[in-house]
This record gives sequence, structure tokens and C-alpha cells, in this order.
Amino acid sequence: MLEHSLEWLRSFVPQPNTVPRGERMRAVAGALVGLFVTAILSDMLTRGSGIGPLALVAPMGASAVLLFCVPASPLAQPWSVIGGNTISALIGIICAKSVANPALAAPLAGACAIFVMFLLRCLHPPSGAVALTAVLGGPAIHAAGFGFAFLPVCLNSTLIVLAALVFNNLTGRRYPHNQKSALRTAQQAAHATGDPAPMARLGFTAEDLDAVLARYGQVLDVSRDDLEDILLQTEQRAYARRFGTVNCGAIMSKDVVTATPNMPLAEAWRLLRHHNLHALPVLDASHRVAGIIGQGDFLHHAGLDDYQTVGERLRGLFAHVLGVRPERAGTVGELMSTKVAVVSKDEPIATLVPLMSNGGLHHIPVVDERAVFLGIVSQSDLLAALFESRLAEAA
Repeated sequence: MLEHSLEWLRSFVPQPNTVPRGERMRAVAGALVGLFVTAILSDMLTRGSGIGPLALVAPMGASAVLLFCVPASPLAQPWSVIGGNTISALIGIICAKSVANPALAAPLAGACAIFVMFLLRCLHPPSGAVALTAVLGGPAIHAAGFGFAFLPVCLNSTLIVLAALVFNNLTGRRYPHNQKSALRTAQQAAHATGDPAPMARLGFTAEDLDAVLARYGQVLDVSRDDLEDILLQTEQRAYARRFGTVNCGAIMSKDVVTATPNMPLAEAWRLLRHHNLHALPVLDASHRVAGIIGQGDFLHHAGLDDYQTVGERLRGLFAHVLGVRPERAGTVGELMSTKVAVVSKDEPIATLVPLMSNGGLHHIPVVDERAVFLGIVSQSDLLAALFESRLAEAA
């Protein structure tokens, strides 16, 4: 009995804070900037309207916590903030006018606001405080009537959302946090066929996650795509543990044939053919990865990636000779792909699995902590490493 009591008391102890100091300071600065901008602009825009000290309503402080501390939360998205606050203010005003007793009107306003926010998909916790403020705010708010929902509540909400949009994106946080399903993207076949991507045939699917969330049946203060990403990364760590501690640097090819951005295409093609390679990493003057060029890039450049009749090819050739068609690229830098996935030499080889199996990549450059090129890992390297890991596990 005593043990259960102690365990119950321990549940009141706050969990360890895993948020980095830099993120905490970012959120603090965001709240300061957002509330300051909202207060100043609200005061300027409502000057002469008789609102006076009501230019900034207290629940904006709670909205700032969500907007700048957890901008990815579904409860902190623009419609939740603006719609939730404005609608709750209107409901609070209706309750204040309909029910004379504040002790009854206040809880009724809060409950009705939550009900309507659920219906309109704009659930926002501070909006409950907005509904109570409309009831308990005093004579000045009651005198403002339905105008209180628009000036200052809707105005405040719109301004602080705009401040959050600018601040969060400038500091590296996506806002609004639109749902980019990493799982559905990962499960799309790289070759545009009907088969699921390789990892999707073994791991959990988007439908699995939807079914579990439906069965869970509670509001989660985390966006669905973030939850997907967390689960995918957890799955990846499990793969890394299963395959041991072999890292990318241990299996990469170090004697790599490379190209430079100003290398002529003819020379790059000769390198590919001479060394029987499918792709060349392209390095800049500081030996960092500037791009990658593969056989597919050359085929597309030559117009051989699409079937054409002899007549069509001759017409295209004459058009090019006569100057009707624009000049073709002459150097690697003009033709290479600049969006290149790279991995650190210290990353476990499990990191390569989703990139190669789902992403359809055949070669991935390996870099050091300064992003300097060290080598390249091919699908053959990864397959050999996984095979060796399974042999070692069996032994």
C-alpha cells in the first residue's frame, strides 16, 4: 500500500526536460517578440476605438506558449488560434447575455466553446480562457458586446499568428506546420509501380498508424507527421542495433573517381565508361560535394531516355545544327544533380537502408564533420555489409 502511495506521489514529479537550451531560448525570444508586436500593433490599430487597456487580452499569453514553444502542435495552427479564439469569444458573449448568473454562464461558455471548437476543428486551449474572459471580464468587456470578439480578440489572434509565422520560419521551424507525411512519401515506390516501397513491405504502414490513432481515441498534442517521423526514426535505431555498430565509413569506397563542375561532359563520360561506373560525385574546390552526375543524366541530355523514331532524331539533329534548339550543356556543372543525399562517416549503415531501398538511390557520398568528401557507398557495399552482419549473427 505504501509503495503504491509513493508511486502515485512520484507521478506528480515533472519529467526530465529534454529540450535543448537553444530551443528554450528561441521559444522565450519568440514569445517576447510575438506579444510585443501584437500589443504595439493592436494599440495602434484600435487607438480611438475606446478599447483602451483591452488592446491585448490576457489569453494571448497562453497562445504565445503554443505558437512559439510547440509550433508543430495541431493546437497551435493558424485556424486553431484565430478561429478558436474568435469563436470562443462569441460564445462567451452569448452566454453572458443569456445567463444572468456568472457562476453558471462561465462554465457554460467554456464547455460550449470546447464543443464548437471540436466541431469546427479549431481546438485551442487558450480559447477556453477567452470564453471565460467574455463572461467575467467586467463592465468594459460587456459594454463592447459582440465587438469584443473582433476587436481585440480576432485582431490579437491574427497579429500573433503573423508574428509566429515570420519568427518561426526565420528560426528554422516550419509554420504553419502543414502535414508532410514522411511515411507515405517513404512508402511510394521509387519506380512508380504498384508495389509498396521495400521497407513498407516489412515495417508499419500509414494505414496501421491511422488505425492505432483511431483506436487511441484521444487528442494528441503532436502533429501526425511528427509522430510518423518519430516512429520511423525509432524503427531506424532498432535496425541499427540489429545490424550492429558498423558505420558508413567502414564500408565506403575510398579510392573514388570524381568529377569537378567545370569538367567537360565528354571527359566525365569517358571516366564513367572506362571505370564501368554508374555515377560520379562532383566535388568543388574545397573537396565538398557539389552534385552528382550519372548515366541517366547523360541519357536525358542526349535525348535517349525517350523513344524516338529515326525521323524524329534527324529533325532534332538538324534543328540543333541550324540553331533552332538551344545549346546543350557542355560541362558537368551544367548537367549534374545538385540535390544530393549525403551521410556522415559515423552514421550506422542502417541509415542507408531507407535512402537506397525506398528512395531509389544507388550511390551515396560519405562526408566528415566538416562536410568534406571522404568516399562513396553503393548498393553493393551495403548489401555486402548486411550479408556479413547476418553471417556474424548466425555464428
